[in-house]
Amino acid sequence: MTQHGEHNGRIGIEEIVQAQMHLKEVIARTPLQHNRVLSERYGCTVLLKREDLQVVRSFKLRGAYHSIRSLPADKLAKGVVCASAGNHAQGVAYSCQALGIPGKIYMPSTTPRQKVSQVAFFGGAQVEIVLTGDTFDDAYAEAVRECERSGAAFIHPFDDPKIIAGNGTVGKEIMEAAESVPDYIFVTVGGGGLAAGVASYVKAVSPGTVIVGIEPEGAPAMRSALDSGEVVTLETIDKFVDGAAVKRVGDLTYEICKRLLDDVVLVPEGKVCTTLLDLYNENAIVAEPAGALPIAALDAYREAIAGKTVVCIVSGGNNDVDRMQEIKERSLIYEGLKHYFMVNFPQRAGALREFLDDVLGPEDDITRFEYTKKHNKDNGPALVGIELKHRNDYAPLIERMKAKGFQFMELNKDPLLFNLLI
Repeated sequence: MTQHGEHNGRIGIEEIVQAQMHLKEVIARTPLQHNRVLSERYGCTVLLKREDLQVVRSFKLRGAYHSIRSLPADKLAKGVVCASAGNHAQGVAYSCQALGIPGKIYMPSTTPRQKVSQVAFFGGAQVEIVLTGDTFDDAYAEAVRECERSGAAFIHPFDDPKIIAGNGTVGKEIMEAAESVPDYIFVTVGGGGLAAGVASYVKAVSPGTVIVGIEPEGAPAMRSALDSGEVVTLETIDKFVDGAAVKRVGDLTYEICKRLLDDVVLVPEGKVCTTLLDLYNENAIVAEPAGALPIAALDAYREAIAGKTVVCIVSGGNNDVDRMQEIKERSLIYEGLKHYFMVNFPQRAGALREFLDDVLGPEDDITRFEYTKKHNKDNGPALVGIELKHRNDYAPLIERMKAKGFQFMELNKDPLLFNLLI
């Protein structure tokens, strides 16, 4: 359901230039920063396009504002509607406030309070927030019904030529700010609106620049579409990288990405967590998981990018501080430093003491311990979380457990049990 008529599956450079004219009114021209830590780590020149420093802390304002600003006056007067649990809602809310038009924003009831209050803050008196249903799909269906009732324009989060053109201004700014033509640009793919926009501009002015789309491993909607030769709807996804976890990419974004992206790479969620913590600790950059994806993908391209100029688009920085504990945990598990076991302690006196003295290594740390049978602790299995100092302490730990006759089961290797218990 797009607002802006027919198109031919292409976004022209003139569209993106027009979008940039509109956007001068509201956006910050975000910096393209040389990153010394990453450049040294990968032996190349790494530049970060800091869309996390945008006025709504993500690139989403670009597409939303251009899309809304392009509506005819009679349509604008009826206001706009969108469905989003995240950055798109903030972009639409900010646009409504800036243009003085009414907006209705549908968000799932499960949306964290911090995100709801950000949307209310940016939209002010112009915006009404409606919390409905448990999922984005519920909110989306309700928003579409509202448009049919009121005749308001629906502002799609990614599958719309004006949205894509607005996002394309990120690509235009990169090419204007870079001292030499970038060899590679790494860009997050969720619905595909940012990747399609950036690729539309960059490939038109620099066909030799390699553009790599990055998706989270748990939500490979674009990779699956490209492999199938058509847009597909994924059955289930891991929603952890919330800014990029969609079940289905856009029809228009797919057409553009199929033609213009050189590759689409998947990155494990745990790797994203490690990258996010490194960005914070080494550079004091607060990225959200979707914003850290392109940097997390550099390892996959380590050989190809040596000596080259690489741009990573940090697409957003709306990270909820409440998630940091989970991010740290996922990172440790991914790095092989955190392991969970169900351990059956032998029915003999001092078995637990023996486990602590003879099984745990000198630098291993128990971070969680609980008996699973509350009434019969003597012979019930226990849930044990162990944190290691070094990844290679793992094999000796397993050896010692076997040698001492402890029966155990590794929960890290059983996704179902892991999710139930941890």
